Amino acid sequence: MSSPSLRLRHSVRAIVLDEDDRVLLCRFAIPEPAGTVVWAAPGGGIEPGESPLAALRRELKEEVGLDLTTDPPHVWHREVVAAGHVAGYDGAVHDYFLVRTAAFTPRGTLSDDQLAAENISGLRWWHPSEIAAYTGTDLFAPRDLATPLRELLTSGVPARPVRLGR
Repeated sequence: MSSPSLRLRHSVRAIVLDEDDRVLLCRFAIPEPAGTVVWAAPGGGIEPGESPLAALRRELKEEVGLDLTTDPPHVWHREVVAAGHVAGYDGAVHDYFLVRTAAFTPRGTLSDDQLAAENISGLRWWHPSEIAAYTGTDLFAPRDLATPLRELLTSGVPARPVRLGR
C-alpha cells in the first residue's frame, strides 16, 4: 500500500477482450527517455468529481470508440511509485476492469492530434501468445502482462482484484 503523503494519479484501464481472447492495447510513444514505446490497456486518469466507472466510459469512448453499457468487473489493481512515471505526481494507481466485446476496428472520438498529445500512436489487438513471445524493444504495462492475462483467461474474474507488479 502506498504512503498517504505520496501524490499518486488515479486512473482506470480496460482489459478489452474480443471473442478470440485478443486484448486491445494502445501504443504509447513516451517522450522520456526518447524512443520508449509501451503497449498498455486503454484508459486514463480519473478527473475530479468523476467516478472510476464514469472515467472508464469516457476514456474508452475517447480512445477506442467503445460504448460501455454495463459495469465491468474490477479485476486488477496496480500501484507504481516512481519519479517521472506521471508528470507532476510521485506515481500512479491503475485499476483495471474486464470488458468483453466482439472484435471491432478501434477509433475513438479523439482526433489523431489529440491522441498524439496523450502519446498514443496506435491501437492493436494482441493475442496473449504474441505478448508472451514478444522479443522486441517495446515494453508492456505491466511488464509481465502475459502472466496476469493468462491467469485471467484461465481462471476467470477473481473474487477480489489481483494486485499486480510494475
